[in-house]
Amino acid sequence: MTDPAIHERSRGLRGRKAAVVIAGAFFITMIGPTLPTPLYPIYQAAMGFDGLMVTLIFATYAAGIGGALIVLGNLSDQVGRRRLLIPGLLFAFASSAVFMVSGSVTDLFLGRILSGLSVGMTTGTATAALLDLAPREHRRRYSLVAALVNMLGLGLGPVLAGTIAEFTSAPLTLPYLIHMALIVVALAGVLMVSEPMGHCDKSFRWEIQKLRLPPGVRGTFFRAVTAGFAGFSTLGLFASVAPALLLHVLGIESHLVCGLVVFVQLALSAIGQVGSAGMRDRQAMLFGTAMLTLGILLIGAGIVLASLPLLLLGAAIAGAGQGMSFRASLSVLADQAPANQRGEVASTFFLVLYLAQAIPVMGVGAAAGVFGLATAGAGFALFIAITAGLAFVSLLIHSQTGL
Repeated sequence: MTDPAIHERSRGLRGRKAAVVIAGAFFITMIGPTLPTPLYPIYQAAMGFDGLMVTLIFATYAAGIGGALIVLGNLSDQVGRRRLLIPGLLFAFASSAVFMVSGSVTDLFLGRILSGLSVGMTTGTATAALLDLAPREHRRRYSLVAALVNMLGLGLGPVLAGTIAEFTSAPLTLPYLIHMALIVVALAGVLMVSEPMGHCDKSFRWEIQKLRLPPGVRGTFFRAVTAGFAGFSTLGLFASVAPALLLHVLGIESHLVCGLVVFVQLALSAIGQVGSAGMRDRQAMLFGTAMLTLGILLIGAGIVLASLPLLLLGAAIAGAGQGMSFRASLSVLADQAPANQRGEVASTFFLVLYLAQAIPVMGVGAAAGVFGLATAGAGFALFIAITAGLAFVSLLIHSQTGL
């Protein structure tokens, strides 16, 4: 009689082919969250809302991710990777569909929540699936692939939408149609892949993901999460407020330029993650946090001086530093956390980072209504640079005795 576990693994794509399909589906999913970024000025003109509302709409994305992390936790460990990737892709499809037909601010909020749920379900699951498929000697490489497609997908979204907005007459429909078509392809691919975990015979046990820190990892966690807070806050600023900064502070109306500015930071983040793979984690955290601090200061200077080259330079340096420190932080936390609590530590870490994407930029939106966008943006940059600088000093102090 055939072993059911062997039978389950024998069906569908396996190995490297399956990894390519999973990575492609992950990449396509991550295009969605940043598609609306260069389109916000168009939505504002059509619906008549202000900059604060833009940041609130953006923040619901982080709320969706946080909700998925807490409620779903490590569900794919029980039900299998494919069973969670498929609804994640369906949520991504639904998000783009809602944006495509949106006629009100309520629709934009709903689209962002659906996008956040999709990312929250897909990010950890796709990464785990790639690690399941990786040969033991290539596990680090597959982890880097996951990080790369994550950031490059996010980076492609605004370039795609910005290009369509700049050169076509359908800026609020065509980007989402393209994304939905890509999701259909990704769904077909995932359905052809055999379950990366093999046969899942565990009984289903749904439970809220616990968020707690073992005593031995708390010091490292707080130093890592401080740098991560600064880096993800900067990513949040560019993903939500960049269009308004370019339009009202730098006088640049091009949707394509807006998309490219966001792409620069996210692409350099991916390069920073991959480029630092050969460095020791402590060294990468130190160097990355120093670059992050410098880059954020240059972003602030670019806002004050209304200089696009300075803003781009700051975005590139901050993006590379964010990628380096983020990759190294995850690696260090994975090494130091007890094996049976790694999921809890990682979920807590990601929850703080996604909150960092949302809460500070809402402050920028509120401050812009009082002090003006340029002052609010420069003040935000200064605050985040100080935060990153404190993380660097703390890491430097503890680097000799361990993080």
